[in-house]
Amino acid sequence: MSEARSFYVSVGDAVSFSKTVGESDVYLFAGITGDLSSNHVNEQVMAKSRFGRRVVHGALLVGFMSTCSTRMIETFGAGARGSVTAVALGYERIRFVAPVFIGDTVTVQYRISRVEPERARSYGEITVTNQEDTVVAVAEGILKWVPDHGS
Repeated sequence: MSEARSFYVSVGDAVSFSKTVGESDVYLFAGITGDLSSNHVNEQVMAKSRFGRRVVHGALLVGFMSTCSTRMIETFGAGARGSVTAVALGYERIRFVAPVFIGDTVTVQYRISRVEPERARSYGEITVTNQEDTVVAVAEGILKWVPDHGS
């Protein structure tokens, strides 16, 4: 590794993921998780709410955050294959700050904000925006870089 990249990832490394959230995404997620709240699956109930329509599961957005964690590992940690396995330790300070509706296009941006080589961890600032560039969710992702056997 170069001196500038003394860990598997460096502060400033960034990846993104964009997706238009379809009705099928919401229904499949609801079925898999069992979260069949009217907020997500009942248009008539939600038409009477302040939102006026169904909202996407916040936990589905966390799944999209996980997609970016994987992209970070595959994009910047690829050179470490065979010596380390990176895994997500979790997501902290997750906040859903604006609703996401079926048909919205969300973009998740994951940027490495700090590294702790002595703990084999990296931390990422995660921001999710919609097609109007409104921030809809934020979090901090934590990756653990676990040495493989014999490394």
